[in-house]
Amino acid sequence: MTDTSPSAPAYIALALQSLCEAVNDCTSVESARDRVLASIARMSREIAGSKAFIGEGVKLVVLPEYGLTGFPMGETAEQWRAKAAFDPDGREYGALAELAVKHQVYLGGNAYETDPHFPELYFQACFVIAPDGRTVLRYRRLISMYAPSPYDVLDRYLDAYGADALFPVADTQIGRLAAIASEEILYPEIARCHAMKGAEVFIHPTSEAASPMATPKNIAKQARAIENLAYVVSANTGGMAGTPIPQNSADRGSKIVDPRGLVIAEAASGPSMCAYGEVDIALVRRMRRRAGMPNLLARTPAALYAGEYAKAGIHPANTLMADGTVKTPDRTFYKARQEKVIDALAKRGVI
Repeated sequence: MTDTSPSAPAYIALALQSLCEAVNDCTSVESARDRVLASIARMSREIAGSKAFIGEGVKLVVLPEYGLTGFPMGETAEQWRAKAAFDPDGREYGALAELAVKHQVYLGGNAYETDPHFPELYFQACFVIAPDGRTVLRYRRLISMYAPSPYDVLDRYLDAYGADALFPVADTQIGRLAAIASEEILYPEIARCHAMKGAEVFIHPTSEAASPMATPKNIAKQARAIENLAYVVSANTGGMAGTPIPQNSADRGSKIVDPRGLVIAEAASGPSMCAYGEVDIALVRRMRRRAGMPNLLARTPAALYAGEYAKAGIHPANTLMADGTVKTPDRTFYKARQEKVIDALAKRGVI
C-alpha cells in the first residue's frame, strides 16, 4: 500500500558533525556558560552554511551528544550540575530554540539538564525543538555507566511524569521522531520500545570513538534501522577540545541509515556537513505495511519475551533511592553497582 499523502513527507536530514568545545577547563560557572552560548552561535553559523550548500530541503538537523559541554571528567555531581547542566527553561535551551526558529528546522541534540523534581541529580537528555521554538520531544537517557538516569529513581520519576515519559515519540510534520542517546544504540530494546510507539526516525546524538573499521556502534546503527524499519540520523562529534583526551578521539562517522540498513551518507573526520541525505517517511510506512519476511517489526512476538525480561532481575531499578529519598551519587557508585550486578549474575549461573 503506497502512502502519498502530505503526512508522509520526504526531506533532507543533516547529522551535523561539529566540534565539541568542552567546559571542563573553565574556571567558573560563568565562563562555562559563556562557552556554551558561543558554541551555539558557532553551530548556528554552521547550519546556515550547510543549508546554503545543501538547499532549503533541510528540515531536520541533529547535533552531537553533549556537543555543547563535553562530559564530566572528575567533577562531582554538584560541580557538573552547576557548570554544565541546563535548566529546561533556561537561556541555553532558549538560545537553541532561537536557532531552530531562525533556520526553520527541527533541531535535535543532547545535553545535561536539571530537573526541579530531582534537585540532587542531573539527567542526560535528548531533545527535538520544532521550527516554532517549541520543545516537542524530551527523552532522558535510560542506560548510562556514569550518570544518573530515570531508571535509577524510577518510582519517583513515574510519579512525576508518568510511564509515557520513558519512551516518548513526537508526531511531527516530518514524521514520528524518537531519540536514542549515544551507546544506547547498542541496546535493541531502547529502539524497539520507541518503534512500538510508532517512531519512524531515530535521532542519535553520539560522541564516540569512530574508525574505518566496523565498530560495534556502527554495526548497531544499521541493525536498529533494519530491525525497526526506521531511519537513523546519527551525529558524532567532530573532535573534542578542552580536555586531556586527544582532540580527534571522538570524531568521524556521522551518518544517515535508511530503513533497509543502507548507509546513504557518512562524514569523514573533523567538523563536517557531509552526513546529509533524504528521509522518505513514505518508504518507512510502505515497508511497515508490507507482509513478508523483511517486516521484522510486524513479526516481533513481544509477549513471548515479556515474561523472561520481567523475571530476569539483571539490573534493579531505584538504586539512587534510599528510604524514600534521592541520594546524590559519587563516581564510585556506578562501578560498585555494576560489580554487584555481575556478582548476582554469577551466583545465578548466568555468567
